[in-house]
Amino acid sequence: MIGARITGGPPTALRERHTVLPMTQENADLDSLVRKRIRALRVAQGWSLEELAGRANMSQSSLSRIENGRRRLALDQLVTLARALDTSLDQLVENASDDVVTSPVIDGVHGLMRWAVKGDPGVSVMRRRMTDPPPDDPARMRAHPGREWLVVLSGTAVLMLGHSRIRVETNQAAEFPTMMPHAIGAERGPCEIMGIFDRDARRGHQQEAREAADGAGDRGDGREPRE
Repeated sequence: MIGARITGGPPTALRERHTVLPMTQENADLDSLVRKRIRALRVAQGWSLEELAGRANMSQSSLSRIENGRRRLALDQLVTLARALDTSLDQLVENASDDVVTSPVIDGVHGLMRWAVKGDPGVSVMRRRMTDPPPDDPARMRAHPGREWLVVLSGTAVLMLGHSRIRVETNQAAEFPTMMPHAIGAERGPCEIMGIFDRDARRGHQQEAREAADGAGDRGDGREPRE
């Protein structure tokens, strides 16, 4: 079971540095989850019990008992193990079972759906259907800080990147620095893409969308601006 450090006074002995949480079904489930997560992360790194124990400065038998549920989990041990496994304490003890599924923010005007990545709020995932080809005028290509990754779900996309014209077929992906002037559109029919944007790229696209909306309002033609 997971222990918690007592606050309010200086610790005088090891037994006073931790307290046992009341055994509830929720705590028991989290306790089991943390133990499984420690083992899964160790196996994913390709480490034996001995290797992780050495990195965490504990005995192999202690680590084995922790993974198998025969030793109480203490906060200081979890901090050490999280560091040894190259993760954070929050991620090691996270229990997000009640908030796994998220719904997209839908932008019907531009034909896209957008999801935030809870584990990394700076990252966004976008799905978009396109029918127009990319712009022929280089002046309509945009550059902004950040990086983008996209995969074509259906159809064929055309990525204009600097002076290059790149065809991206269904199930092919493209990744590029967004400081390079770029634009994307469809080739010979609709296509659908899924993109991942870091924080800077997302901000760049938000700024572009605002500028495009202002331009459409000034023109009064209601046409959807191309990316």
